[in-house]
Amino acid sequence: MQKTKILFNIVNISFVILYLYPGSILGYLLYGQIYRQPQLTKDFMSISSNHVYAYLLLSFLGLAAYYKSKKILIISYLILSSIIFEVLHFMIPNRSFQYGDLFGNIFGVLISILIFLIFNYLKKNEYF
Repeated sequence: MQKTKILFNIVNISFVILYLYPGSILGYLLYGQIYRQPQLTKDFMSISSNHVYAYLLLSFLGLAAYYKSKKILIISYLILSSIIFEVLHFMIPNRSFQYGDLFGNIFGVLISILIFLIFNYLKKNEYF
């Protein structure tokens, strides 16, 4: 469990840096262009697939690390950070607020919570 907490904190700090940096660090590393964002898959109905995947990862790690001890706190943090990070793009140079990114963030968190709850239910009822 301690390793999961450390991994969550590393990924979380990475998210803060990637979300708040004025430009695309990944775009610069992959393409040599700070204004170009890498795209893993096509977006889903104007919802950013990159943001869904990113928040799926972050949320699942956060839930695995803190669900038993700080359930309300971790769920609140994940939902609020998914909103706040995107809203901050209004103020960060070379970044822009986009509803598709915001919905991708929130959707990633909600999918993770749903998967986590289903897994815990199945585990509790001895289906695993």
